[in-house]
Amino acid sequence: MKLFDVYPLFDVTIDHGKGCYVYDEKGQEYLDFYGGHAVISIGHSHPRYLQTMQEQAAKLCFYSNAVKNPLQVKLAEKLGKVSGYDDYQLFLINSGAEANENALKLASFYTGKKKVLAFSHAFHGRTSAAVNVTQNPKIQAPINSTFPVEFFELGDIEGIKASIANGDVAAVIIEGISGVGGIHIPTTEFMQQLRKVTEENNVVLILDEIQSGYGRSGKFFAHQYAGIRPDIITVAKGIANGYPFAGVLISPKFTPVYGQLGTTFGGNHLGCALACTVLDVIQDEKLVENAAKQGEYLMQQLKSMNIPGLKELRGRGLMIGIEFDYPYKEVRNRLIYDQHVFTGAAGTNVLRILPPLCIGKKECDLFLERFEKALK
Repeated sequence: MKLFDVYPLFDVTIDHGKGCYVYDEKGQEYLDFYGGHAVISIGHSHPRYLQTMQEQAAKLCFYSNAVKNPLQVKLAEKLGKVSGYDDYQLFLINSGAEANENALKLASFYTGKKKVLAFSHAFHGRTSAAVNVTQNPKIQAPINSTFPVEFFELGDIEGIKASIANGDVAAVIIEGISGVGGIHIPTTEFMQQLRKVTEENNVVLILDEIQSGYGRSGKFFAHQYAGIRPDIITVAKGIANGYPFAGVLISPKFTPVYGQLGTTFGGNHLGCALACTVLDVIQDEKLVENAAKQGEYLMQQLKSMNIPGLKELRGRGLMIGIEFDYPYKEVRNRLIYDQHVFTGAAGTNVLRILPPLCIGKKECDLFLERFEKALK
C-alpha cells in the first residue's frame, strides 16, 4: 500500500526534537520557527511533558466517556482558571476542525437556525461544516455545502449588521487572528462591535482560537485584547503540545443535553494528563508573558531590517506574518535547506512565524541572522 499523496513534502526527515530545535536523521539541527503548524507550545520533548506521558501511559491511555474521568474535571478547572473562563463549560474532542464542527452544531441547536457568517481570510478546518465556513473552493466538495454561509471582509460591520437583520443567522465565526489566511488581526473596535450586534440579536459568536489561542498572541486568547467574551471558543493546536487533542469552551447560557454531542477518543486519559501538564508549564514558565516579550522584540527587529519586496509585516505575540510582493517559495527553501530554519507559509506570498512559546532572545537573534542571509 502507498500513502495517499496529498502533501507536497520538503526533502527533510525529522527524527527528534528538543526545546526550540528539531533534528533530521543525519543529526542536522534546525531552528523551529513553525512549531508544526503552531502546535508546539511548551517546546519539543519538555521533561515534564515526557514524564507525564510515561506515567499516565503506564496507568491508562484511554477508556470510554461512559465512565467518570477525574482528569477531565481537573483539566476543565485548570483551563478555566488560566484562561479566565472558569464559569464556562468544556467539551473535549480530537482536532480543531472537530471543535469548530461542534461549535457550529451547538449554535444551530441553540438558535434553531442554520445560516453562518464567516470571513474571507479564515480557515476553520476540513470537516463538513468547518470547510463550508472556509472560503476556499479547492477544499470544498459538493457534499460540504449543507447550509448557507455568507462571507465578509474583516471590518465590514455594516454588512454583518444588514445580514443579521434578516433574522436567519445562527452564528458568526471568526478567528482571533487568522492563521492560514495570512496573519490578519481584527481591530479592537470591530471585535467589540461584532460582540454587540451578535448579543443584541441572539446570534452565537464563535471565536476560533485554534491557532491564536493558548498564549500565542501574548494573551491566553487573542480576542482578550478586545475585552470581549464570546459565546463559544474553540481550541486545539497548542493544547497538548503535539498530542491530538482539542476542546470547546461553552458559555453558561448553553444547557447540555445527553446525547447532543459525543466523541469516542476525545477527552481520553492520556490527552487530559498531557493538557494539564501543558497548562502547568505555561503558568510556571510564564510562557504567555514570554510570547508577548519575544514577539515584540521580533517585530521591532523585523521592522528595522531591510527586507527586499516587503509588502506588510503583521503580527501579535509569536504569531507573525511577513508578506512579500513576490512568492515566498525561494526564501522559504533557502531558510530550510541553507539556513536550517523551519517557517510556515500562507497563500503564495506570506511567511508565517509560529515558534514554540519558550523561545528566548538567543533564538530570536539566530532566526533574524539566518533570515537576513536567506533574503540575499
